[in-house]
This record gives sequence, structure tokens and C-alpha cells, in this order.
Amino acid sequence: MGLNIQDLAISSREFVDRGPLEDRHANDLENEAPSLLIDGVPDEAVELAIICHDPDAPLPDGFTHWTLYGIPADVTEVGPDADATYRPGPNDFGGTGYGGPQPPDGHGPHAYYFWVYALDRKVDGSPTRRAFLDTYADAIIEQNRTVGIYER
Repeated sequence: MGLNIQDLAISSREFVDRGPLEDRHANDLENEAPSLLIDGVPDEAVELAIICHDPDAPLPDGFTHWTLYGIPADVTEVGPDADATYRPGPNDFGGTGYGGPQPPDGHGPHAYYFWVYALDRKVDGSPTRRAFLDTYADAIIEQNRTVGIYER
């Protein structure tokens, strides 16, 4: 499928795009997922997925902080209780659900990409970020992201 970034939008009440994430969202502090606002979902979407990924992590494929599936296409806000409401998948901390920023001390600012994907079919199970992208790339109707910055 080709690039499609027409109408789907994602933003947050807690941070502006490319702005700082608050300490309460950090993994080793309150570990509270930020509220995410979703707008412009294509009519043909049947499900949404959210992934938070840090490409600045000093690892070959960055670090996945959150995978979330089973979000109905008509949802307009995903809040801090999202892991209890939808289907959390694996993160790179070795658990499931939201795991907030935790960059290495002194490593500089890291960008945390909160991606929303509008899909034309439902996601089976709770795949890793890589398995989701490999398996569902052809199901992505539209995608967009907002980025929060965090530094120790």
C-alpha cells in the first residue's frame, strides 16, 4: 500500500507535538500513559492500533514502549486506562502494555513516536511491533504520529 497521510490525526492533551513529555509518563516514575486524541479516521477503517516507539534508543531497532490493539475505529480518545480497556501487546521491557520513557542517563533527548494506524481488518492477538508491521502493512489505510521528547 502507498503512503496515505490525508486526514488521520493524533495529538495529546499532555504534550504538544515535538514538545516535552512530563515526568509522570516516565517508566520509572508514575508510568502513566498520556491521553491521545484521534481524529479523521477513514470511514473504511475497522480497527485502530497504537504503537509508541523510541528510535533514539541505542539498540539496532530502537525500543518499543507500547503496542495497543483492538481499538474500535470510532474511538476518539485513548486515555491512561487504555491497557485495561483495549488489548495491550508486548513492549521491549519484557512485559505488556505501556512502559514509559526511560532513556539512559546522559544520553540526551529521545523522541517518542506515538503512532496511530487505521486498519481495514482486525489484528489477531497481540503481536510485537515488528510482527505487526510485517503482518499488517497491507491493512494500513492511513497512519499518523505525534512525537513527545524526554530526557534525563
